[in-house]
Amino acid sequence: MTLTIIDPTISSSPDRRAARAQRAPRPRDLAGLRVGLLENTKRNAAVILDALGERLIQQHGTASLVRRTKKQFALPLTDELVDDLRTSCDVVVIGVGDCGSCSAAAVADGIALEAAGVPTAVICTDAFEATSRAMADIKGDPEYPFVLTAHPVANLSRPEIEVRAEELLDAAVQRVTLRRGAVA
Repeated sequence: MTLTIIDPTISSSPDRRAARAQRAPRPRDLAGLRVGLLENTKRNAAVILDALGERLIQQHGTASLVRRTKKQFALPLTDELVDDLRTSCDVVVIGVGDCGSCSAAAVADGIALEAAGVPTAVICTDAFEATSRAMADIKGDPEYPFVLTAHPVANLSRPEIEVRAEELLDAAVQRVTLRRGAVA
């Protein structure tokens, strides 16, 4: 008897592996735009996104923050939430992927929002980079750029969250705009 082991993180289709999912067009900057903050209910995710959002207003002229919560962190975004974010936001920041299933889901959500025309920055912790990259590959965009931050985030204090938000600011802005260093 022969056993076959299948690795679900490897695509069997060379065409799909070479493909790149559709990415949304980027604005030049965030001045006057509506920035969505999609948190996934993980501990400190909303706090980090709020701290990041305040910096986007203060330093980049963002007009408003649109806060949304994804109730099931490991499941795909609902069509209703994708439509809501597409119509109420100019760009979206998703966070924080700090476990295997929520990191993978956050990347899948970012790719879905990009396909819907919304520039998106996905924040995942470095401990789950492999899981995040595997999901990007499965979703047909193996080079999908997401923003990495040090793991863990769940146990950060408020002062540590402020530092982390400052560290994430440039990478998130570059990810959703045409600013130099941005990946489109």
